[in-house]
Amino acid sequence: MAADTSSLALPPKLEELLQSLSDRAFAERLRLVYAAAGQAIIRLSDLDLLKYETAHVEDSPDLSLWEEMAPVIRDTVMDVNVLLNVVREQFASRPAAGAGSGSPLAATVEARRAKDASELLLGWMQQLAQGITQLGETMRNPSVVSDRWTLLAEIQRLRERFREQMGNLVFESASAFGPVTRQQVVPGHEAEVKAAVMVRAIVADLSRIVSARLTKVREAEPEDVQWNAQQLQTELDAFGRTAAYKHLRAQDKRHIIELRVRAGRMAIQDNPSKQEVLSVVEELDTIVRSLSHVNQRQLLIAHDREVWAGCGVRLERSVGLLNTDPPGAARALAEAAASAQSLYGREPRLDAFLRKARKTQLSQLSGAELRANVETLQSLLAGLEIG
Repeated sequence: MAADTSSLALPPKLEELLQSLSDRAFAERLRLVYAAAGQAIIRLSDLDLLKYETAHVEDSPDLSLWEEMAPVIRDTVMDVNVLLNVVREQFASRPAAGAGSGSPLAATVEARRAKDASELLLGWMQQLAQGITQLGETMRNPSVVSDRWTLLAEIQRLRERFREQMGNLVFESASAFGPVTRQQVVPGHEAEVKAAVMVRAIVADLSRIVSARLTKVREAEPEDVQWNAQQLQTELDAFGRTAAYKHLRAQDKRHIIELRVRAGRMAIQDNPSKQEVLSVVEELDTIVRSLSHVNQRQLLIAHDREVWAGCGVRLERSVGLLNTDPPGAARALAEAAASAQSLYGREPRLDAFLRKARKTQLSQLSGAELRANVETLQSLLAGLEIG
């Protein structure tokens, strides 16, 4: 299966890097690999597993599920193999690069960097090939292929790992020629970061909602217990319609669906037990809190550090303008707060400030109120632990 890369535009920085290479033949070989990697990353990101999920979590083992999911496994293997074939064809049996035009020293430096890039490409090719072997072993395990949720979780995990390895293949080989960031050169990286930021924000709001529901259930009178169960069911239904739900791990969805079913049963009971409702909400609160693991994803850590640094620069500018140009200071504060919105979900106190900031015209503040908001945001960011 050949890679269709005719319509895939590489990130501008990656294109700039390729154009800078004096050995045009080597640059075109790299281009083919990067285009194939970009196409594979996109295809491995496109799968919507929602149609394979179920509203039940107690399905009996059914090997017919394999027939339903086999095309997904096949496509995953084919998408990875397309990239592997391109790397093999372009680099496995060819020298890294010859000397291009220009000074001998420049040609030597570029040749050394090309050799490093080639070795990195081949190293990641081997890891991807090993991943295909591991996928095959996993899919021959009856305990995996006969359980819908376990199978979905494995497919998610494997496809995410393949995307990460492909991103590493592009980033590390491109880095051999000069300093670059993943966002600058890895196809699809920006979209994946945006999705992770969105999931974190929506999960943070769900956590607040569940925490508030937990408090209300604990304080509820007997006649209010059913109403709280109904509200919980409504809140979980609303979460299930969000874009964030699509990106959750299958096993996390499994737990949420199970609790939603239990809440639904109690919502139609005339006098549900307060302890039963409380038990469901407490379990849900624990699960939702555990979803904060998204903050440990490396792509979010890198994103958050960059945003944190940018916010710090804007706040320093705001502080410097407080006495001489209050309107300018207010605008810089507003810019910092707007940028910090993509950190929503990392720390509750910062989240509270950002929610308030959405309802406040920060760019119109002045005097003591302006200074107080600048100092508050500075303090919150200073106390933020990333990574």
